[in-house]
Amino acid sequence: MKVLVLAPKSRYDAYRPDTPAARAAELIFCDREGTEAEWLAAGADADALFVTPVTPITAGLIAQMPNLKLIHSEGVGFDRIDLDAAAARGIYVCNNAGCNAAAVAELSVTLMSMLLHRVLWGDRMVRQGQQAEAVRLIERDIPADLSVSTVGLVGFGAIGQAVARRLRPYGSRVVYFAPHRRDPETEAELGVRYLPLEELAAQSDIVSLHLPANAASRHLVDGAFLARMKPGAFLVNTARGAIVDDGAVCEALRSGCLGGMAADCYEPEPAGAEHPLVRLAQELPDKLILCPHFGGIARSAFREAHRMLFEDLERVMAGQRPERVVNGL
Repeated sequence: MKVLVLAPKSRYDAYRPDTPAARAAELIFCDREGTEAEWLAAGADADALFVTPVTPITAGLIAQMPNLKLIHSEGVGFDRIDLDAAAARGIYVCNNAGCNAAAVAELSVTLMSMLLHRVLWGDRMVRQGQQAEAVRLIERDIPADLSVSTVGLVGFGAIGQAVARRLRPYGSRVVYFAPHRRDPETEAELGVRYLPLEELAAQSDIVSLHLPANAASRHLVDGAFLARMKPGAFLVNTARGAIVDDGAVCEALRSGCLGGMAADCYEPEPAGAEHPLVRLAQELPDKLILCPHFGGIARSAFREAHRMLFEDLERVMAGQRPERVVNGL
């Protein structure tokens, strides 16, 4: 089976599992930043397509790959793939839900702590030779830490639950909202409480986003949501940039209604110098932590992701339905 891979070859050299499907597959590598014409020149006859979560896979590209049976995201996101066009052709679209949960959860909690402890501001003060002044100022306005903070998780899939597990030793009060409430046993095991979205916004010292990008979640964090949050509360987005209304967030940060934000994703990506959050970071350098969408880039995540990729490919090679279908086939 021929697989067109729009991702770095070095990654597959390092993490490709030693399984029959992985050994048998013919992998054709192309630059993920290339054009559709370049991809088609290399692998128009491919049976499967492996792509990064931010690679756009259009209806036009799908239409020109007659043998295509599987499109598989290397990560959790699949919103850049035309699901309807694939479904119309009977092509499975799959993702690797949960593959990077541990890594993204670790980054999420790290960013929460950095915001609470004003790490960027402290770093700047020390670099400027103002350590003593920084200590004097922080003692006048002593920050909260995770042990006395309420953390609201918006979305409670694999990553949201992994965040809850990591927060438990800190003693944080953890509440969550999800389209489907979890069973009482899961809530008790993770030490969380369900709240409607409006109540979560009002009660949380930190709101952390863990939803997929879709029509329902687009700009969920808008001006109305931010107005419900506690004055000075923090926002962490390690999910998808489309969930946040950047204009409303910038306004809330400038006014002080929002105490700070940490982001690992943007709309659109890659975020250029003119992106609203990038521009605002020049104006408010201590209130914004901007990461390059690397929360899921970790050895454990890539090992698990490649296991899932080739497991689903093996099922397709055998004429079976893959396990991780996201386009309803």
